Amino acid sequence: MVRRVFDLPPHQIPTAENWFTFGSRTPRSPRRASSVCLVRDCSKGVETYLTFRPGGSPMGNVAFPGGSHEASDRATYQWFGPSLSQWSKRMDVLDQQLVQAHIVCAIRELFEETGILLAGTDEQSIIEMTDPEEWMGAREAIAGQDLPFDEFLRRRGLGLRTDLLRPVSHWLNPNFALRRFDTWYFAATVPNRQEATLLRGKGKWGGWQVASGVLAQRNTSELGDLVGQPNTVGLNFSRISYPAVEMMLEAMSEANGVVAYLSRARSLDLKHPDLLVRDGIYYLEVLGSMSAESSRPWQAAAGRQ
Repeated sequence: MVRRVFDLPPHQIPTAENWFTFGSRTPRSPRRASSVCLVRDCSKGVETYLTFRPGGSPMGNVAFPGGSHEASDRATYQWFGPSLSQWSKRMDVLDQQLVQAHIVCAIRELFEETGILLAGTDEQSIIEMTDPEEWMGAREAIAGQDLPFDEFLRRRGLGLRTDLLRPVSHWLNPNFALRRFDTWYFAATVPNRQEATLLRGKGKWGGWQVASGVLAQRNTSELGDLVGQPNTVGLNFSRISYPAVEMMLEAMSEANGVVAYLSRARSLDLKHPDLLVRDGIYYLEVLGSMSAESSRPWQAAAGRQ
């Protein structure tokens, strides 16, 4: 059992103080959410795409693309990749409708926030971005809930390439938080002829960062200053992000390239940070394996059950 302690982001301190002062109460119900870590190789190691998330996001102010479930995530989709029963077994979640919602949400949110679309006309194809303006318009309509994601795909004869996702971690926000997510994190690479871009009018900052480089500077404000937002400037990495992000960056930095990172199955036990008070200072404490992985590869199989 590994015990990790992380700094608490400043915007969470008043809520933590209130929780500690007046005693534990019933935690707020978490919303289901999904997030995707885009990864690619570079000369310095594994890179990942980080974005700024405004409003004190439960995923962290600087985190991976993602968001909460929507009703359309449970609609009927053309499905390429492991069956729902296989996904259910891998994630150890019996409710296959919930499993589908997590996977669809991951692909939908990734498309909304970055323009990366894990979809094709069959299990071998992947769509190419041929018209950036049309692509952006579709992202805006889906993000604004003017166009259901399932309808967008159906109009283009596309199915979800779920085989391009790998489950990497499962997190529940601490009990004291005012906004709580039960989040499944997935990893994926960027398909050919696609490029990550911010959603017009909503994205504030996003960029590729070398995992080992972020960690090397985690005790400085280098990344926070680069992001340049009022709640990131001058703050170290733990204060602008979330333990889930930091620990997944550690796993990326330890991997010998993207193939090695993606091909290994993880221990997907739920991680649930707790509030820790030490000398009047508030921290987040995480118990469990850091990045426990087995040598068993993730088996992708076509079809759906």
